[in-house]
Amino acid sequence: MKLSTVGIGQQEPEEEEKRCLNSELWHACAGPLVCLPTAGTRVVYFPQGHSEQVAVSTNKEAEGHIPNYPSLPPQLFCQLHNVTMHADPETDEVYAQMTLQPLRLQEQKDAYFLIEMGVVSKQPVNYFCKTLTASDTSTHGGFSVRRRAAEKVFPPLDFSQQPPAQELVARDLHGVEWKFKHIYRGQPKRHLLTTGWSVFIGAKRLVAGDSVLFIWNEKNQLLLGIRRANRPQTVMPSSVLSSDSMHIGLLAAAAHAAATNGCFTVFYNPRQLPYSCTCNCLFLVHVQVFIDYSWLKFS
Repeated sequence: MKLSTVGIGQQEPEEEEKRCLNSELWHACAGPLVCLPTAGTRVVYFPQGHSEQVAVSTNKEAEGHIPNYPSLPPQLFCQLHNVTMHADPETDEVYAQMTLQPLRLQEQKDAYFLIEMGVVSKQPVNYFCKTLTASDTSTHGGFSVRRRAAEKVFPPLDFSQQPPAQELVARDLHGVEWKFKHIYRGQPKRHLLTTGWSVFIGAKRLVAGDSVLFIWNEKNQLLLGIRRANRPQTVMPSSVLSSDSMHIGLLAAAAHAAATNGCFTVFYNPRQLPYSCTCNCLFLVHVQVFIDYSWLKFS
């Protein structure tokens, strides 16, 4: 990605990312505890929490010479204008881009905020997720699938053939189709993905500990996603802003929006934060009903 996974900025997504991603697959890759707020709702943005999460994503303490912005309060009541789902073209890590606009003082004094706690992600019914083993990532092996998972997600095999086999076509988050040979063989017999699997593993640079998930959706389509294991990031891509720059940038953009009633953008990666939960992130929470300013209900 061009920005830190929980960064903030004004950059537009790449052309290939402007198309709508499959929501079901995006949420499956993000995990069952993640939901996104919907456009039009009102949220509370916490600059300090966001700064701390940027530090987590860049493996650096949230300290240093960060300028003070008097116009930036500890919490910023905002209208959420737009939410888009994306996937990094290099790593397949899912992230969301959210456009926020600080509310004017009069708007904050409204008796009621819109009651909207975000839409809980609809997790797929026919799917399975497996953490890859050393055998699964071997260039000479294949991907072993448990019988119950194969029977639940893959189209049924023709057992009149010996050995039973078929070609599977699965589509990933970027719309790329991957072809695999699904075969039932061995002693004891087991479901395997063979031809095409090593190509997929190599292209995605998957290693033991990463996870792969397959979904059979309501349109009778096979979808394919990955969840990478959390590993220390020793080298930051050159396209990613430094931690200090990100801290300054996110505070400056939010402060400018608060002072001018403009908009600012946050990027949220649910897979690279230590506490992904239904409130999405520690720097952004939903507002339910707001009458007494000393009381807030968090999702």
